[in-house]
Amino acid sequence: MASSHRALQETALRYFLAVIRWGSISEASTHLNVAASAISRQITRLETELDTQLFERRARGMIPSAAGELLALHARRQQLESERVVGEIQGLRGLQRGTVRLASSEGFAVDFLPKAIAEFRHAYAGILFRLNVASPAEVTRQVREGEVDIGLTFSLAPQPDVRVEHRQRSPILALMSPDHPLAGRQQLKLAQLQPHAMLLPPPETTLRQLFDICCGQQNLIFASVFTSNYIESMLNCAIFGGGIALAGELSIRQRLAQQRLVAIPIVDAGMDARHIEVQTLTNRTLPAATAAFVAHLKQAMAAPA
Repeated sequence: MASSHRALQETALRYFLAVIRWGSISEASTHLNVAASAISRQITRLETELDTQLFERRARGMIPSAAGELLALHARRQQLESERVVGEIQGLRGLQRGTVRLASSEGFAVDFLPKAIAEFRHAYAGILFRLNVASPAEVTRQVREGEVDIGLTFSLAPQPDVRVEHRQRSPILALMSPDHPLAGRQQLKLAQLQPHAMLLPPPETTLRQLFDICCGQQNLIFASVFTSNYIESMLNCAIFGGGIALAGELSIRQRLAQQRLVAIPIVDAGMDARHIEVQTLTNRTLPAATAAFVAHLKQAMAAPA
């Protein structure tokens, strides 16, 4: 037991996590600039002292076993806790310095997060930010694996090992230029959109998946005149009168304030099933700056500009 405890406190864990991240000992060796034989010895030592197989060896690399997944979760939390303690010792507790690592879906990275970060830094100029923009699933993965401190993303179902700090509905809105024929409506149904040009995101997005489900329930078929994984392109196309785009209110809040777009609720059942989540790693004590920014995000999300 003492031997196993010592094993979990040593460099072996760093090598172990690198192999999980890069998928093979050779790739981990390249990125760590450490000999592959040294990494292999540490992995073997871990498996021997824990008396379990941590990886499944395959032709194209290595994937963690069930025991390996459990150890990886422990190792990531241990690393994050060490970073938090060091940061607070160096003055982060007073929000004087530190870095908040974020991941978000693209829509939040255009206007909402830049505005929230700028507002936060007016009060705490010593706090730095790093933002990764990714798909909703990738945002959650980065939170789960400790690559970022906070994830802001859409979710259709609960995710394992993720703590939801804040959750709110994100009904899908129809977006169009102020001179569009439907711009004067108070609400719309999906069938009313069918005669008009649609600007739709690709099928792998949560918005498109929900849209397709709701349309399928009514046997409605839509052809997208412009499909893009870049929300800015579709929003600008809608502004220029090219068709109707879809988004949640938070993603286009600043444009609505500038009256560049008209946003009309789509009232069909199920079009409000998406939720926005502020995610962190479960059972983790957040650094002071991260906790403060989570509180700031909750406030900013709740109150339209």
